[in-house]
Amino acid sequence: MKPSELEVIYSQRFNDHISYRQRVWNVVVSSSLARYIGPQADVLDLGCGYGEFINNAVCRKKYAIDLNVRARDFLDPGVTFFEQDCSAPWPLPDESLDLVFTSNFFEHLPSKEALTDTLEQAKRCLRPKGRLIAMGPNIRFVGGAYWDFWDHHLPLTDHSLAEALRVRGFEIERVVDRFLPYTMVNTRPAPPLLVYLYLKTPFAWRVFGKQFLIVARRP
Repeated sequence: MKPSELEVIYSQRFNDHISYRQRVWNVVVSSSLARYIGPQADVLDLGCGYGEFINNAVCRKKYAIDLNVRARDFLDPGVTFFEQDCSAPWPLPDESLDLVFTSNFFEHLPSKEALTDTLEQAKRCLRPKGRLIAMGPNIRFVGGAYWDFWDHHLPLTDHSLAEALRVRGFEIERVVDRFLPYTMVNTRPAPPLLVYLYLKTPFAWRVFGKQFLIVARRP
């Protein structure tokens, strides 16, 4: 998909929710993901969107990749932004990252080959014992609604992505098949306190969760 098309799609889809998404991700990062982010870590947000994750991460160095040029406008000044195809070589040295994070991104890639190339770049850039954390809609639970978004191409489950990671040489540390609800688009905003309580109540994930969470580690 052309960058100009991405800019139009995401402007229409997310412009009315940017501040709300930032508040939600502040809660998600601080209450669920901070355990994986050390203050001296070098972190890359893959498919960063409007910077909801990387802006809220507390770490040493921050990087972000996205094809949408508008992403740059929403990133904090301390974030180094790469506007590029994620399956092409990343402009980072080997073993220069402690964490690669991605959310609701892999389903937008055009093919399994593109995903394979992206995972290879992540593995190359991660230090030994560095982690890749991936979240995304689990088509086993989302069903046909998976295709309600024009830019969804690659259907994934927690099983299929975990297998792809193992094939690329990653070790799987944690798999949650149901984590967050499917989408914040066209839904009623939930107060941050309710988001916090949801994240602290795993049995609620079994009812409302339709996104997977996978934590993988480079050996």
